Amino acid sequence: MELRARMEAAVAVIRRASPLVPQIAITLGSGLGRLADHIDRATAIPYDQVPHFPRSTVEGHAGRLVLGHLEGRPVVTMHGRVHYYEGHGIADVVFPLRIMHALGARIFIVTNAAGGINRRWTAGDLMIMADHINLMGVNPLIGPNDPAMGPRFVDLARAYDPELIEVAERAAAAEGINIRKGVYAAVSGPNYETPAELRMMGRLGADAVGMSTVPEVIAARHLGMRVLGITAITDMATGEQAVSVSHDDVLATARAIEPRFVALVRHIVRDIE
Repeated sequence: MELRARMEAAVAVIRRASPLVPQIAITLGSGLGRLADHIDRATAIPYDQVPHFPRSTVEGHAGRLVLGHLEGRPVVTMHGRVHYYEGHGIADVVFPLRIMHALGARIFIVTNAAGGINRRWTAGDLMIMADHINLMGVNPLIGPNDPAMGPRFVDLARAYDPELIEVAERAAAAEGINIRKGVYAAVSGPNYETPAELRMMGRLGADAVGMSTVPEVIAARHLGMRVLGITAITDMATGEQAVSVSHDDVLATARAIEPRFVALVRHIVRDIE
């Protein structure tokens, strides 16, 4: 079945559950799902009830689409994302993002948990994504291009919207949250990186490394969406020494960060024009 037909089938099911036309799409990363609890008049739709939606299989990702109002703004939220390393094709990984756009969202706030590479930072920091490095070896735009969805060749010179970054910085200052700004490197996973790989990424200019986000950002920019990325630094992996990291550790740190993260995103949503 062609992409457009699959999208129409998915949108039809979602529309029957909720007529809401969202302004903002939000994808919640590992351990950061409690923001969804703050959505008013919420309609939650499990991914397995939406035709052609990929399934989220990773702990810390609830696997449901939540539509409602956050700070009075209509939003659609992925309460748990899907990842390339779960075995999904890269087109399926970005399918939910395309559906959120088809529902009406034109602003995309993408969040993730990541390992910190910048030696000046610490686990528990929040980072605004200023740029990214795609080391995943895949791109969701490979294949036939539908000109109605976006151009064949997408300019990523300003992948992350400068005005949204300013909104996020002001929101962090207003909330008393120390915010970092840096470059996110995306790898396929699911293994954590070797010390040599981490040293290489640091020399390339990466401040943090994770296993998601960049395909969604590429697809969002293809669709003409404005993008803001927020990273929770859940462990420090500078490559200077071998540090053992587990998914449980990542989730525990993300949940400790979560109150600041929720306050920050709510303030950003309130201030976006």
